[in-house]
Amino acid sequence: MRGVRVLEVAHWVFAPAATAILADWGADVVKVEHPLHGDPQRGLVTLGIGSAEAGFNHMFDQENRGKRSIGVDLSSSSGRELLYRLVEQSDVFVTNFLPSARAKLGLEVDDVRAHNADIVYVRAHGQGQRGPERDRGGFDTATFWSRGGIAAKMTTPGAVPVAQRPGFGDHVSALALAGAVAAALFSRANGGPPSTVDVSLLSCALWAIAPDVVVAGAVPGGFPYTPREAQMNPLTNAYRTADGRWLKLHLLQSDRYWPELCRYIDRPDLAQDSRFSSAQKRAENLTAIMAELDATFASKTLEEWSSTLATMVGVWAPVQTPSELYDDVQVSANGYIQAVDYGDRSHHLVASPAQFDEEPVELRRAPDVGEQTDEVLLELGLTWDEILELKIAQVVT
Repeated sequence: MRGVRVLEVAHWVFAPAATAILADWGADVVKVEHPLHGDPQRGLVTLGIGSAEAGFNHMFDQENRGKRSIGVDLSSSSGRELLYRLVEQSDVFVTNFLPSARAKLGLEVDDVRAHNADIVYVRAHGQGQRGPERDRGGFDTATFWSRGGIAAKMTTPGAVPVAQRPGFGDHVSALALAGAVAAALFSRANGGPPSTVDVSLLSCALWAIAPDVVVAGAVPGGFPYTPREAQMNPLTNAYRTADGRWLKLHLLQSDRYWPELCRYIDRPDLAQDSRFSSAQKRAENLTAIMAELDATFASKTLEEWSSTLATMVGVWAPVQTPSELYDDVQVSANGYIQAVDYGDRSHHLVASPAQFDEEPVELRRAPDVGEQTDEVLLELGLTWDEILELKIAQVVT
């Protein structure tokens, strides 16, 4: 996306994470922030949300790396004029402001396209562009995780709903938004009209849990909750190891992989046991086979099993912690986590998933509030005297 300019008027995680992906892909992303406090996401670390021990604003930096920041007061007419001049030089405009805020600040489609008729206009929503709740805010823990049905399907019936991890729904939705921007640019490059793109947290939740949603429309209650002990294919279950860790088997073609598994876990007797000779027999004798596999996997540590199963063709995985991902050989080999230069130190950030021509994306640190204001305004053709006047009037920082 080198040569593509993306203008971001957004905050928190969903939309900024999407434009961070575009920055990873080479786009020049200019982030417009409030001139004094910036994106409110910057302030979460001061409220104790996240780890103060990280040494940097890790939640903000993950979502805003590789961008340039300009501090502009959009509530002022001078600030909006600067924004419209940026619009004139941009290919994509991205916002997650609510309809009422967009109307107040002159950020609606017609306002933006009045200054650039060819711009791709992108809205990130909570609940969607239409309907009675279009002007209602949304965060991923509420809109994506809870309202979207995911928490219900991840929680044991009757238990307290399982909490979402930070940014989970935002990051899933950001991938959809970034892909939609790429599709809109492709359409425009091939002679199509400039698109207006809408992606919501709610729509992405339904997509993420689509198998459950589709079944729920056809079968009352949808897929039933199945406890671990009642899953009919024991070769797609999780097993506790001697050190209290877990590993996950996912051998869907159980008849194909059953003999191999028995060899690797050194239980040839199980392969010869008539009770377990087929998928149907293993399902009929589920309690017995689960007891055998539980006892076997409990005989070694996760590290020992990882070594033992390393060359097995059937798919399995250790249940790892985020800290362990730093030592995962595949994560390292593919550059999925990168050390980013901060001048006097470095911090690790997660790269966006797509790679092109077998090259990992190159990550750059996130900007301070208004760090590139002078640079961007000079690119717009303003003089130093004009920039100084805007700063004195507190229109920009």
